[in-house]
Amino acid sequence: MSKKLGLALGAGGSRGVTHIGVLKALEEEGIRPDYIAGCSMGSVVGACYANGMTVERMLSTVLKLKTVHLMDFAVFPEPRPGFFKGDKMLNLLLKNLGDVTFDELKIPFRCVATDVCSGKTILLSEGKVVPCVRASSSIPILFKPYEMDGKMLVDGGVLCRVPAQQVRDMGADVVIAVDALANSYESVTEVKGIIAMILRLYDIMDSNNVDMIRELNPNAYDLWIAPEIKGMNQYSTKDVERAYEEGYALTKANIDKIKQLLA
Repeated sequence: MSKKLGLALGAGGSRGVTHIGVLKALEEEGIRPDYIAGCSMGSVVGACYANGMTVERMLSTVLKLKTVHLMDFAVFPEPRPGFFKGDKMLNLLLKNLGDVTFDELKIPFRCVATDVCSGKTILLSEGKVVPCVRASSSIPILFKPYEMDGKMLVDGGVLCRVPAQQVRDMGADVVIAVDALANSYESVTEVKGIIAMILRLYDIMDSNNVDMIRELNPNAYDLWIAPEIKGMNQYSTKDVERAYEEGYALTKANIDKIKQLLA
């Protein structure tokens, strides 16, 4: 296969474990990406894979992960908004990725974040990987923004949930975009509490934004893989194994199409 494959791994919280299933299915067919771009949880999985972590180790790690492992409440009042400081997340990333830089990764990798002040998507591609992944994964309201180079960075999914164009720009001939948040705004019977309301509204706006981007730029990707993972809350660590299984199964179902694209 001479064509270069790029994977765009989208945001998804715990639902983003589906990316590991996608990678496992591709590996079994002898297919490995030449480029990876990630957003939020997609940046976590993408960075780990680009650094050489096996899908087996990634899955084992996330299956042991609990919400409490990421919870480090900020003391209020704080000059930067966010319920969690994000230090636990940073330390967890350092434990699994180390002090690696982008140019040391085995597979070219980029990730996206959103600059709160400028209102623009920021492509992160230089220096230490861990701070960039931490910035890309800073879910607004939940985690404090990550300050870098004078920018106040939050989750890339605010503006760019699935960085398909970004991985195309890296040089990929074929782009497979993986959206872990399909059906994330399916109908609910009730929304309890102000935080739940904020997150619900964020999910609704995010999903509509993705639909609009896809309509405006259909040439950014060649295949859009979106496991349904119905009923799974991206903010909970329950059912992560199901997210993995659905990502694996849907990729297997599309494997002939993927091989045709790469031929």
